[in-house]
Amino acid sequence: MRKEVIIMTREQIKRYHVIQKVIEKEITVKEATSLLDLSGRQILRIKKEVLEKGPQALVHKNTGCKPSRAIPDNMKEKIVSLKKSKLYIDANFTHFMELLEEKENIKISYTPLHKLLTSKGIKSPKKRRSKKEKHPRRERMKSKGMLVQIDATPYDWFGDGIKHSLHAAIDDATSDIVGAYIEKNECLNGYFEVTRQMLTSYGIPISMYSDRHSIFKSPKLDKLTIEEELAGKEINDTQYEKALKELGITLIPAYSPQAKGRVERLMETFQGRLITDFKVNGIITVEQANEFLPKYIKSLNEKFSVKAKNRKNSFRKLNKSISLDTILCIKIRKTNW
Repeated sequence: MRKEVIIMTREQIKRYHVIQKVIEKEITVKEATSLLDLSGRQILRIKKEVLEKGPQALVHKNTGCKPSRAIPDNMKEKIVSLKKSKLYIDANFTHFMELLEEKENIKISYTPLHKLLTSKGIKSPKKRRSKKEKHPRRERMKSKGMLVQIDATPYDWFGDGIKHSLHAAIDDATSDIVGAYIEKNECLNGYFEVTRQMLTSYGIPISMYSDRHSIFKSPKLDKLTIEEELAGKEINDTQYEKALKELGITLIPAYSPQAKGRVERLMETFQGRLITDFKVNGIITVEQANEFLPKYIKSLNEKFSVKAKNRKNSFRKLNKSISLDTILCIKIRKTNW
C-alpha cells in the first residue's frame, strides 16, 4: 500500500513534536504554551485535531492549492509583454499599474505587480532619492496662492532624441500644477503661456519663486558697484518682471535649485510619466502636447495635490477688464528720433 507524503514546514514539524509530547504526557499543556507561544486553548484544539487526523491536521488546508485570486498564467504573460513593449517600457511600476487599468482594462494591485515584474528581471525606472537629504525640505506655505514656483526643464519629452523645454508652475501650499507649456527652448513665451494658464484658471498669486535666469532677472543686477548703487543707478526690469509688476505679483529669485525644490520634484514627476503618456495618447508634436497638457495636469492634480493648512485662498480674482494680451507681451519704449 502506497503511503501518503505529507510536506510540512519547520514550524509545523516543531508543533507536531511538542503536541505529541503533550499527548504522551511527557510535558504539560502549560509547558507546551511556553514552547509554542500559543494559548492553552489553542494547544488543546491542536491536540484534538492531531489525535483525529494525525500530522495532516497541522498542514494548512490550502497547501498545494492555487489561490482563488491568483493571476492566471496567460494574464501574467500579457502584463510582462506589455511592460516590455515600446509603449510602456519607460513607465515606472506605479504609473504602469494605473495605465493597465485605464488603457488595458487590467486591474492589479501594486504588490503582486511588483513581485511579477521583478521576478522577470524588470526594474522600475523611477529614480529613488536618498533618505538622507542634505537640504531639509522647507515647510509649505499655509494657503494656496501665497507662493507659486516656476521653472523650465529641457528633456526628450517625445522620445525622438530631440530636447524640448517644458515650462511649468506649481502652487507651494497644495502642489497644484497651475500651468504647463512646451517650447523648443526655455523662453519668455513659454513662461508667459504658463502664467496665462495660472491667471485664467486660478487667479493672481501674491508672489512667484524662480531661478535667476535672465528672463526673470537682469544679469547686470549683480554687477552694480556700491558707488553705482549710491549714485542711484538702476537696472531695467526684464519683460517678465514688468508683466508681474503690472499684476501686483512679487518675483522672488532663488539662489539654489534646492530652494525651489517643489518645482524641481514636479519636473521629476513629469520625466517619470509624461514620455509614456505622450506615447499612449499619440502625442508626437509640440502643438499636440500643448493642447493635451491642460487636461493632463488636471488629472495629475487629482492624484498628487494636497490640502493647504489654511483654507483661505490667497489667489486674487483676475479683473475682467484686464486684457492679458496687453500685459503678457514684450513692451519697448518708443524713442523719438
